[in-house]
Amino acid sequence: MSRFKKLYSSSADDGEYLLKRPFDIGLSFAGILFSFPLWIIIAIAIWSEDRGTPFYLSDRVGKNGKAFRYFKFRTMVPDSDKRFGPLQAKENDPRITRVGKILRITAMDELPQLYNILRGDMSFVGPRPLMPAEIEIEQNASGEAVRLKQVKGYVERHSVTPGLTGIAQVFAPRDLIRKHKFRYDLFYIKKQSLILDIKLILLSFWITFRGKWESRNKKF
Repeated sequence: MSRFKKLYSSSADDGEYLLKRPFDIGLSFAGILFSFPLWIIIAIAIWSEDRGTPFYLSDRVGKNGKAFRYFKFRTMVPDSDKRFGPLQAKENDPRITRVGKILRITAMDELPQLYNILRGDMSFVGPRPLMPAEIEIEQNASGEAVRLKQVKGYVERHSVTPGLTGIAQVFAPRDLIRKHKFRYDLFYIKKQSLILDIKLILLSFWITFRGKWESRNKKF
């Protein structure tokens, strides 16, 4: 975790900093306006591969545990959650489509979340929003399935608005188990600021440019 400690300058006050919502509104509106032609191209590419719906919608848990409808471009086979369960994607995941692989390495599948940010369900920076029934397979001999609600840090991370990117998304190894990713999220909650958010957004653009979002090693 030492790699990102240079990114922050001071601790935030309780709650979210004053300019966070206006910053999110302005940037998400501009993002939708300029990226919309890409939405059309991506939607056509997804539909052309398997004739399934281009969008993936699911319920997610937001600030203070409030549920909201989450939008993104579909990167997995149709009805993946029903067929395989709400599991985190892994390396060489057979559920991911050919178009989906391209979208995931560039994070282009996340573009519809700009609408979630504009609505106020999400922020540009914060912990990733989780599914209410999401589970994790513990890395032990028994391979026990554990609900994320049982993982330490789950409740605390919902004190802020979930984000499109964040410290965990940028710095944590792709397949790091949730209980360790939650440590990154809690660090962000303590140190959040406009400057930190801008730095994380710029790093995210750099990772997108390099196509490294699915990297199991360092992303930049």
